[in-house]
Amino acid sequence: MNSSQTAPTAATSEAVSEEAVSEEAVFEEVGGMLHAVLGEYGGVVDAGITMDTRFHDDLDLESIDLVTLGGHLQARYGERVNFAEYLAGLGLEEIIDLTVGQLVEHVTGCLRAAEER
Repeated sequence: MNSSQTAPTAATSEAVSEEAVSEEAVFEEVGGMLHAVLGEYGGVVDAGITMDTRFHDDLDLESIDLVTLGGHLQARYGERVNFAEYLAGLGLEEIIDLTVGQLVEHVTGCLRAAEER
């Protein structure tokens, strides 16, 4: 994310339409959040982020980075996506092996479930 771009805000969380619930749209938003998180700590993602990118092995994210990512997800999607609750349901190995694609699927599922309510 460059300096002219901003992280998603709570105001934009209200505007998630049916189109935005596509995995592609969520992937783009999560990718932007990851670039913001990595940029905050001086990290640079030289290789592109894909659905198979692993948070730990590929991006070297640590627990504080996951907390920061959770804050971005909360700001963007509000109560519909609870990243901390999602992580709490995973075992340690599952968290270590977590991929961007798994998070995208989780977010997409949460958003679709919220639309059905």
